[in-house]
Amino acid sequence: VGGDVAGAGKSDLLIEDVAALDKAGEGQISFLDNVRYKESFITSKAPACIVAPQMVQFAPGGMTLIVSKNPYKSYALVAQAFYPDAYPASSISPAAYVSPAAKIGAGCVIEPGAVIGADVILGDGCWIEANAVIGAGVQIGPKSRIGANASVSHAVIGSGTRLYPGVRVGQDGFGFAIDPAGHVKVPQLGRVMIGDHVEIGANSCIDRGAGPDTVIGDGAWIDNLVQIGHNVRIGRGCVLISQSGVAGSTVMEDYSVLAAQAGVAGHLKIGMGARIGAKSGVMKDVPAGEEQLGIPAMPVKEFMRQVVALKRLTKPQKSE
Repeated sequence: VGGDVAGAGKSDLLIEDVAALDKAGEGQISFLDNVRYKESFITSKAPACIVAPQMVQFAPGGMTLIVSKNPYKSYALVAQAFYPDAYPASSISPAAYVSPAAKIGAGCVIEPGAVIGADVILGDGCWIEANAVIGAGVQIGPKSRIGANASVSHAVIGSGTRLYPGVRVGQDGFGFAIDPAGHVKVPQLGRVMIGDHVEIGANSCIDRGAGPDTVIGDGAWIDNLVQIGHNVRIGRGCVLISQSGVAGSTVMEDYSVLAAQAGVAGHLKIGMGARIGAKSGVMKDVPAGEEQLGIPAMPVKEFMRQVVALKRLTKPQKSE
């Protein structure tokens, strides 16, 4: 898990489960990733814990430590080992509809009520949950999983990717030529291209491209209730948190982050590694590596100066 054993505890300790610091007991391992929980760490009964190097000095006597530069990641690897994803035996429910023109790989699971359209290609080991609809011509790579009641159309999905229940991928983008005499719909002709090992949370929506494709890069993590407009390009390892939204044709470069309820206007570029704070409204390009906050979004230091200035303006004045 990327750590070293330390502490006064047993180096041959048998660990059988994971647990929170204040709940852990015999045979369980916990972790400390936030200094806010230092007191819980000091009083913990956990026989073993994953910690950062600077927290070793606070360990209670007799605790075995795994010292890691990234305790949360190390904990995740341990928890995955104890609780691997349960995967059902290969089967195609008689209550599912699978087009004769679809190509179904070995070891796939297709649950009741699912619909697999013509010319769909499912790679080996795909899991299509109950009532999911996979539209004609969609391609889904090996070991990907489509959640219950999700719908996918006009899309190519990589391997090891997971769409949670209710996700919508490939529906028309919001494209209209606005005219007082009546708005005219612009045909949406592109696809959605989703990479490998992507996670898309429940009830999120990703529109197909209007002409160019909408693209979600490898390893991107998208939370529940996120809206991604047509032609958007999300880079590798990007994180979009719940209720955020990205308008059409915006580019988020690799490893950038959009926090909860943040919104990004269309035709912008969010630079590599940039971070947008919760409830922010991005109106212009964001440089690589910059952290912004507020409406309109601005560098964090500038935002904080404005907050301080506003507090001073609203502070009651002393009467002479």
